[in-house]
Amino acid sequence: MPETIKAKELSLADIFCDKFRFLIPDYQRPYAWTTEHTSELLEDLKHAACPVMSEDSDVKEASPYFLGSIVIIKDDSSDSPEADVVDGQQRITTLTILFCVLRALASQDKVRTIHSYIRQKDDEFARVVGDFRLSVRERDKEFFRSHVQEIGKLQNFLAHPPENPSDSQRRMLENAKYLWDQVSRLDDNQRNALTTFLVLRCYLVVVSTSDHSSAYRIFSVLNDRGLDLSPTDILKARIIGGIVKDIQDRYTEMWEDYEDDISRDRFRELFAHIRMIYVKNKPYRTLQDEFQDHILRDMTHQGFMDDVLKPYFNQYKTITDASYQGVTGAETVNAFLRHLKRLDNFDWIPPAMAFFKRNRHDTCSLMQFTRDLDRLAYGLFIMRANINERIHRYRELLIAIEASAPLFDAIGPLQLADFEKEQILQALDGPIYRKGSRVPLILLRRLDSALTDAVASYVHSVISVEHVLPQNPNVDSEWMCNFPDQEEREQWTHKLANLVLLSRRKNSQASNYSFDRKKSEYFQTKNNIPPFPLTMRVVNESEWTTEVLRRRQVELIEVLKEEWRLG
Repeated sequence: MPETIKAKELSLADIFCDKFRFLIPDYQRPYAWTTEHTSELLEDLKHAACPVMSEDSDVKEASPYFLGSIVIIKDDSSDSPEADVVDGQQRITTLTILFCVLRALASQDKVRTIHSYIRQKDDEFARVVGDFRLSVRERDKEFFRSHVQEIGKLQNFLAHPPENPSDSQRRMLENAKYLWDQVSRLDDNQRNALTTFLVLRCYLVVVSTSDHSSAYRIFSVLNDRGLDLSPTDILKARIIGGIVKDIQDRYTEMWEDYEDDISRDRFRELFAHIRMIYVKNKPYRTLQDEFQDHILRDMTHQGFMDDVLKPYFNQYKTITDASYQGVTGAETVNAFLRHLKRLDNFDWIPPAMAFFKRNRHDTCSLMQFTRDLDRLAYGLFIMRANINERIHRYRELLIAIEASAPLFDAIGPLQLADFEKEQILQALDGPIYRKGSRVPLILLRRLDSALTDAVASYVHSVISVEHVLPQNPNVDSEWMCNFPDQEEREQWTHKLANLVLLSRRKNSQASNYSFDRKKSEYFQTKNNIPPFPLTMRVVNESEWTTEVLRRRQVELIEVLKEEWRLG
C-alpha cells in the first residue's frame, strides 16, 4: 500500500470525536508537562476566549486559536478510528484533563455533552462499544482512566490522591489539580463559554500518515532544530530584504556573524528577548508577526540592524557570558550574572538587556542593578512564581526602565515588598527540598556563594544535593537513636540545615552511612577540588542532632537574609 500523508486543520470538535481514537504507544516518553506548561496553555486559552467569556458575543465571531500540530499514524483505508500519536501526546493529554475538569465542574445537564469529548458513546443498534477517545501509555492507562477520565472520579482523586504515584502520574495529578483550582474560579457562564470556545474555535493541525517511516520523517522535520526554517530565518529575509541593495551584503554578513558567534539557538533566544523588551507581554502570535507589528513598523530595517540588533546583541552576549568589562566592579557584576544564569528560567534577561543598554558605562549602577535583580529573580524562584507572574513582574520592570523611573528606592518593580520578603523567609524555613527537583541545588549553590567571597567561582563537573540525616534511615542505625521521634525527624529531613552539596553523584548506599563515616568518606572532596563551604561547615560538626540542625537553620537563613536584605 503506498504511503499517504495528509495535513488538515481541525477544530477540537472534529478531533475529540468518533473519527479518532488516540493511542499513546508504549515507546513514547512518559507524560511530562508541568503545571507551568499547563498554566501557559490555560492562560492563553482564557485570553483568546476573553471576548466570549466576558460578554454575550457569538462564539463564531471570536478569532480562532491555533494550538499547534500533532502527528499521527492512521490507516485511512480502514474504518478504524485508531490513531497512534507520534508527536503531540503532551498537548492531547492535557486537553483531555481540561475536558475532564470542565465536565466535573459543569451543571448536571452539561455533563453528558462534555463527556462525549472524552468518551465515545455506546451504540447498541450500531453495535458500537464506546471507548475513551485517548488511551495513554499502558503503564498509566488504568490510573488515568479510573481517576481522571471516568465520570465522577476526579474530585475524589484530587481530595485523596493515591500514594507513591509514578512521575508521569504525579504530573497528571498536579495538572488536574491546577486546572481544577483555576477553572473552579470561573462562574458557570464563563465555564460554558470557555468550553464552547475550546470546542468550536480552537484548532490543531493534524498531520496524518499511513505508516511509521513517514511519520518519523515528518516528526524529524518538525523537531530538527538545526534544519528547520526558524523564525529568525524568516525575519532575516524580511529585514535584509528591506534594506537598499547597495548595502545588503554588509548587513547580511553582520547578521550571519552574530548567528555564528552565539549559535542559532541563542540567536533565536536573543530575538525572543528583544520582542519582550518591546512588547512587554507573553507572545500570543508568531515571533515574526509580533516583530513586524510591534518593532519593525516603527523603524527602517537598517535602523533595526544598527540601533536595535547590534546593541542588544552586545548586551545579550555580555549578560549570558557574564563578561562585563569595566574599570572597577566588573567582577562583582559578573558574579551576580553567574548567579542569575543558574536559575531555571531566563525571564530576567530582557530587563537586564534593557538596563545594560542604557547604563553600559555606569559600573556603579550596574552593580546595584544586578544585585537587586539577583534578589528579585531568586525571590520569585523561591516563591515558585509561575511564568505569568514572572512575566507580569518583569513587564513592570521594563516599563520602569524605559521611563527612567527610580529603580533603587524602597518601592518599585525591582524591589521586594515586605509581604514578599516574608513569603521568601517562610519558604526558606520550610521543607525546601520538596519545592521541586531543581530548587534545592540552585538555592544551595547560591547559599554556598554567599558563604564565601561574593566573586568566588568554583567549577565542578558534577554537583549533587545530599541529606545529612538520611531520608530513610535504617531502623537500627544511630540516626534513629539521635532522632527517635518520627515527627521531629520528618520535620528536619528536608530543611535547609540538613542539606549539603557534593562534587560527586549521589550514592544511595552512602546516604545511610553514620554521621562520622559520611564526614570521612562521603563528604570529603578529592583531586584537590576546593570543598564547598556549605559542606565544610557540616564536616566541622562533631555530632548531628536536633540542636545542631536548629542552630544551623538559623545561621543559614540569616546568611541569605543579609545577602538579599530580607529583614
